[in-house]
This record gives sequence, structure tokens and C-alpha cells, in this order.
Amino acid sequence: MIPVTLIPARVPLGLIGAGAPGLRRLTALRAGGADGLALFTTDPALAAAAGLSAPTALPSDAALRALRLLWIAGLPTSEARALAARAHAQGVLVNVEDVPDLCDFHAVSEIRRGDLLLTISTGGAAPGLAAALRRWLEAWFPAHWAGRVAEIAALRRLWRAEGATMPETARRIDTLLTERGWLPVAPAAKDDPHA
Repeated sequence: MIPVTLIPARVPLGLIGAGAPGLRRLTALRAGGADGLALFTTDPALAAAAGLSAPTALPSDAALRALRLLWIAGLPTSEARALAARAHAQGVLVNVEDVPDLCDFHAVSEIRRGDLLLTISTGGAAPGLAAALRRWLEAWFPAHWAGRVAEIAALRRLWRAEGATMPETARRIDTLLTERGWLPVAPAAKDDPHA
């Protein structure tokens, strides 16, 4: 696995979806800033939830060629397989939810706190584990972390404008986190007898 964070305004993204899985993926992509997402759905409920006046047709090869990444969620596997093959033929990277052998990339389990993005991935091997770890991290990084990130970002800009180097800025941030007790104390490393 090679983790990356995409800037959605610079990468043409698409979703072919239906039902609850399509809505979950649409919600996650929009939370990540994919406002210009190309959505293709024959599902009236998903179209309505996306603010479309009517369902859309499935994408043409030209529409697929305009994309760089495509998520497929909530479709029967045979239909998803055919759409993934068409997208691959156009040079598009594809993720078909719950069908790892059709995926060029995996969606991560994520926590968003303003500009803070925490992600967990098992490379598709154990999505339930990733979800459990996400719930655990959500408890350690509740919603008020968005404000903390904004505060630290403002201080960082100030320190950098005053001439602080990157290492000095990092030290100041570490000091601030320690003084305010914002990070949980990590348990001492021990050998795991269950490993």
C-alpha cells in the first residue's frame, strides 16, 4: 500500500453508485471536498439525496476517460465488474466496494476533525478491524480537535512568519501539545504475548 491524500479539485473523480453503499461513498467523498464529483446513478433515491432532479445514465466511455479515479458502490458484482473493465480500458483507477480483486486502490476508514484527517487501512484485508480502530481513535480525538488544529495552524503561520525554522516550529508544537496535555499518553511498549 502507498498512502496518498488527493486534492479533489485537481483530480477528476467519479462515482457509480446505488442504494445505501452508494450514499455512504457519496457522503464520504463530499466530506473530503469532492464537490465536482461526477455521479452516475440509476437509483432515484441516491439521485435525490445527491440533489439531482433525476437519475443519470451510466457513463459513456468518453465520460469514463475524463476521470482519473472511480468508485463503484452498491451495484451487483457482475455489473460492477463490467463497469470496472470499461473504466480500466480508459486508464481509470477503480475501487469496487467489497470486491478487492477489482480494486486498484482501497478506501480508508477515516476520521475528520477540521483539517485533521486520521486514516486507518488494512489494505482491504480486514475492514471490520479498520472500523473498530476508527471508533477507538474517535474517542481519543473528539470533535473539538478541529479547533485545536486551527489554533496550531495559526500559531505555525505566525512562527514561520517570524522566521522560525521547520524543526523549531515542530518543537514548539510538541511543547504546546505536552503543556496542554492534548495527546493521550501512549502505553509503554511491551511484548504482546498474543502476537
